Amino acid sequence: MLETIWFILWGILWAVYFMLDGYDFGLGMLTPFLARDDKETRVFYNAMGPFWDGNEVWLITAGGVTFAAFPTTYAVMFSTLYTPLLLILFALIIRAVSFEFRGKIDSTGWRKLWDTCLFVGSFLPALLFGVAFANIFQGIPFDKDHIFQGNLLTLLNPYGILGGVLFVAMFLLHGSLWLAIKAEGPLYRRAAATASLLWVVLLCVAVAFLVFTWYATSLYQNYLSNPILFIIPLITVAALVITRIFMAKAAWWKSWFASSVTIMSAVMFGVVGLYPNLYPSSLNKAYSLTAFNSCSSPMTLKIMLVVVLIFVPIVIVYQGWVYHMFKEKITDEYLASEEAY
Repeated sequence: MLETIWFILWGILWAVYFMLDGYDFGLGMLTPFLARDDKETRVFYNAMGPFWDGNEVWLITAGGVTFAAFPTTYAVMFSTLYTPLLLILFALIIRAVSFEFRGKIDSTGWRKLWDTCLFVGSFLPALLFGVAFANIFQGIPFDKDHIFQGNLLTLLNPYGILGGVLFVAMFLLHGSLWLAIKAEGPLYRRAAATASLLWVVLLCVAVAFLVFTWYATSLYQNYLSNPILFIIPLITVAALVITRIFMAKAAWWKSWFASSVTIMSAVMFGVVGLYPNLYPSSLNKAYSLTAFNSCSSPMTLKIMLVVVLIFVPIVIVYQGWVYHMFKEKITDEYLASEEAY
């Protein structure tokens, strides 16, 4: 029972991370295409500024849960996916540094350098997280000794790349909706128009991914065995449609929340399809790591559950307060303040 609870928590924490940091990735990827001058570029930075580091707390939480609750899975995952995870780490560091360094020198070239770092530090994690999770869904080629039988190119297979494209599309839409919430004037109108286009792109990619998933993975087996579980992909589809309905009404906050549900339920679709596997082997099912053969001791899981039930609500309340404090649009007055990036 504890193993199943922690499996569900593991999936939820990753879903929450992608929901929150997803719009940061989307904004970083959109910056060079929608910002027309330095002022508009600063709108992008300040749309992320108060939130991005708090959002990344959920990455630490998800990674920490993987390490503490499923240490064997953590060890094998970080050895078999060493290269993409290291690239993600470097990209996240570059993105973080760009916030602090961009305004240190009054030079156009200097600012463009860090704007490029922001783009790279947003695009690479979005793409590689999608590639990694898609490969997990279809199975990683590791043997009975947990040795990876492949290389980075092995992970860049058609299904893995499509998973990366799906994550990029989801985050781009999520980021454009957040920009529509925070921006004013021409930048707001470009954000709204971009969101409408990206919704169509995401719909097409999502349909392709769902169809490919049927042939490339065994995720649907759990759903066919327990048809009630089909409520998860139905929620995903409904949330995506509702996102578009709210976009048409220019109800951007509601649309962003609907997009958040889309991302979370899309991630949970894959997680629920995996159960009880956490890290399946494509070479032999017997080599796969599950919630039961890779978990910590029952005492560890019990103690961790108490800790999570105490501290996660505190984090949620704090982040809710931060979002409430910085809910307003980014105005010229705000950009002129000392707090602005």
